[in-house]
Amino acid sequence: MKIVTVLGARPQFIKAGSVSREIAKHESIQEIIIHTGQHYDANMSDVFFEEMQIPKPDYFLGVGGKSHGAMTGQMIEKIEEILLVEKPDWLLVYGDTNSTLAGAIAAAKLHIKIAHIEAGLRSFNMKMPEEVNRILTDKVSSILFCPTLAAINNLNNEGISSTGTEVCLSGDVMQDGALFYKGLAEKPSELLIDDYVLCTIHRAENTDDEERLTSIVKALNEVACNQTIVLPLHPRTKSKLESLSITLSENVQIIAPVGYLNMVWLIMNSKFIMTDSGGLQKEAFFFEKQCITLRDETEWVELVEAGVNKLVGANKEMILAEFNRCINKPSALFDQSIYGGGQASKAIVESIIKFMA
Repeated sequence: MKIVTVLGARPQFIKAGSVSREIAKHESIQEIIIHTGQHYDANMSDVFFEEMQIPKPDYFLGVGGKSHGAMTGQMIEKIEEILLVEKPDWLLVYGDTNSTLAGAIAAAKLHIKIAHIEAGLRSFNMKMPEEVNRILTDKVSSILFCPTLAAINNLNNEGISSTGTEVCLSGDVMQDGALFYKGLAEKPSELLIDDYVLCTIHRAENTDDEERLTSIVKALNEVACNQTIVLPLHPRTKSKLESLSITLSENVQIIAPVGYLNMVWLIMNSKFIMTDSGGLQKEAFFFEKQCITLRDETEWVELVEAGVNKLVGANKEMILAEFNRCINKPSALFDQSIYGGGQASKAIVESIIKFMA
């Protein structure tokens, strides 16, 4: 059996690494990896793949830095060319990037079966390009691997069960990766403190809205009067802060963006997390840290329902209130079975093999 995997950003490689390690256990399966180049990342050198124990891509397309339409269109064209040469049995895609959608469209047009990992997630915000990508990918896939029951419920509500598409509750491959890399975590060399709250801000809905960004920074500056915050500063956020002359408190320790092993260390050693990242919400949970989410909605509704994740948007008063609650109530219940307990990759590979039998 031959599988072509399409990836476009560093987080997708980390997720895919868990599945690739499982695929490698089966001599009957050959995996070909395409890196679209959607997100340029200077950290993704040969050393990155060696340290993370992830297979290097077989193809690099170099498509990035363009508009959504131009990027997706060029990816479809280049992926199609590779699929015509490789003639895979399956195309494997992850999550909700433009690379995900491009791979799915190219394979669907060639009648190649598609497996979508992290299927069924919904923010119900169609202004997010990720929401469009994930919905369209789900519609053309042969197997949908859902990380949670909430994702399956979303698909059932959309009538996916009547289309003949296979829907599987696989668990979350991110948890597999978090458990694998826990023992490899490294402290960032520029970190100067040990007592901190970890914060990240990068989503366009926050960085591109002056009112939201200003409100978030005001809340962080007030928090920093009593508690040091560590902020790996995303280039987009840094640029916006500078252009708008928005200043962070000196008690917010700004560090450069970090690699995944550094981020795992930061999560594990923090008091709790403040973020607008989708992935970091789950990683906080995997390492049993409470999370304050600087968004108005989340795909990970089960974490909100479990009481370990609080949506506060960009509202200063809500951010401060939730910060005070987390500081005064450091413990919470973290039921790790919500995301499969680290067995998602095995379940996914076994399901694909079974589907082909």
